[in-house]
Order: sequence, then structure tokens, then C-alpha cells
Amino acid sequence: MRMLLHSRFRCLAYVIWFLTQTPSGTMAHRTARIGLVQSRVSGDSEENLSRTLALSRKAADMGARIICLQELFRMPYFPQNEHCDAAPFAEPLPGDSTKTFAEFARFYKVSVIVPFYEKGEEGKYYNSAVVIDENGTIMPPYRKVHVPHDPLFYEQNYFTGGDSFRIYSCGPVKIAVLICYDQWFPEAARAVTLMGADIIFYPTAIGWIKGLEDPAEGDWRVAWETVQRGHAISNGIYVAAVNRWGTEGDLTFWGSSFVCDSFGNIVARAASDRDEVVIADVSLELNEKVRSGWGFLRNRRPDMYGILTKRM
Repeated sequence: MRMLLHSRFRCLAYVIWFLTQTPSGTMAHRTARIGLVQSRVSGDSEENLSRTLALSRKAADMGARIICLQELFRMPYFPQNEHCDAAPFAEPLPGDSTKTFAEFARFYKVSVIVPFYEKGEEGKYYNSAVVIDENGTIMPPYRKVHVPHDPLFYEQNYFTGGDSFRIYSCGPVKIAVLICYDQWFPEAARAVTLMGADIIFYPTAIGWIKGLEDPAEGDWRVAWETVQRGHAISNGIYVAAVNRWGTEGDLTFWGSSFVCDSFGNIVARAASDRDEVVIADVSLELNEKVRSGWGFLRNRRPDMYGILTKRM
């Protein structure tokens, strides 16, 4: 037992040493500045668009080269109603929101992640996000794969689940976009990591239910942050989650947008009660060091994981 513990301490010491070794002059050349746009949401879609544009301009002026908006940024979170007419919120692709941000991206020479309620073909609707590059090119949408169906989160009544993950190139950085409920699933984070992502962005709409602000099982906001920091550590990847704030119906959204690095450290976090732009610098070298040091990816055993593809 003593020898086993000694071996484990030696392994941990090596990891700590490895992570502190930074080749001189290399780190600054492999960084990317990202921005998250957190805001409250009103019932006026034009007001929401104007507010988000103003905050996005602020992010660009602060040097962000990749800017992520929050889930369904232009509309109230309507799925808290089990049945309502949400069709007026839906947009085709391209539509008003994506065209507006395509112009913004071209003007500021930035990439933007734009979540929207997508009106697809054959009467299908999706909870989607597109990445628009610095030339204003609208890339194919990511459609939310994991769709919840719980009290005040009746999303399966409105959204068809997506059927693929995507990787987007934003200059030298490869990113993945996963949406809200996707953030609870380690399989999604691992999949996009294996596909080559350097950063996972999670546009989000999550908060406390009226009357359940102090649930018996513990603090939901802490759980929400903790699980995503776990994805960052186990995959050696940066995670950026952007969430709305404010009360809408029976939900109080807790904001608290954050960025954590590939070792799970919080490097930037927003408040819970105001519009805010979160800025963080992402180090691609740190991803490489964490992955090499821990070895979680190279020591995988895919031959043992067949059960993950079976429904319970």
C-alpha cells in the first residue's frame, strides 16, 4: 500500500511540474480572446436585439475575437409554458438575427455564435446556434441534441432534437457549440473534444424555479458550474457558459456566465444580476499540457464503452 501511495504521489507531482513548465515566448502566440454576452431578456424582440448588439460591440472593442450570445437571446424563455404559440419567435436560416450579426461580424472582423429558434423544413423547429465567421459567412447550424422535458422546461413540446455535433474553425481556434441541457452530458463534451475542439461554448438559459430557490439536494447553480468544470478537466478543454439573468414568469435566471480553463480553474465570471460582458484569454498550449499531463485521452479504453450506446 505504501508503494502504491508513493507511486500516486509521484504521478501527481509530475503532473503539477509539467503544468508549470511554459516554454519561453510561446504562450502569447497561441491565445484567443473570447467574449460572452450576458443580458436580461424582455418581451420585445427588437429591444433584445438592440441590447445584445450594443453589448457585442463592447466585447469587440475589448478585443474579443470570438463572441458568444446566450441561448434564445432574442426572446423570453417560452418553453416554461407547456403549450403556447411560439411560432412568432421562429426564424428561418438565414433570418433577421443571423443577417444582422453577419453584418456585425464583417464590420468588426470577429466570429459570433448566434443562438436562435430555427424554423426548419417540413414543419420542424430547432433550438439552434450558428457560428458566423469574420467574413460574415453563416456556417451550418448546430441543433441542440439533448432536449429536456420537465416542469417549466417543456422543450420537447417545441424543439426537435439535433442529430450531430459540429466543429467550427475560427481562425486558429477550433470550437464546438453545445446548448444548455447538453452541458449536463459528459458524452457530448468528450465527443466534441475527440473531434478537435479547443473550446466548448454553452449558450444557456437556466435558473431557479419560483418556490424552489433552496432545494433539498443542494445549490443548483453550484452543480451547474461544477459539472462543466468537470468536463473541462476530464477533456483538457476550455469551457465557456453564457446565461441570461432576470425573472421571467416562474423562473429566475441566475446569470453567472463564466469561463474556466482546461484545468477547471474559473478565469472569468459575471455577476448574477446585471448585463455584463465577460472577457477571457484562452491558451491553446494549456489544453495541450493538461491533456499530455493527465493522459485522459490517450489512456481511454473505447473497447469497454459499448454500454454507453445502449438505452437504459
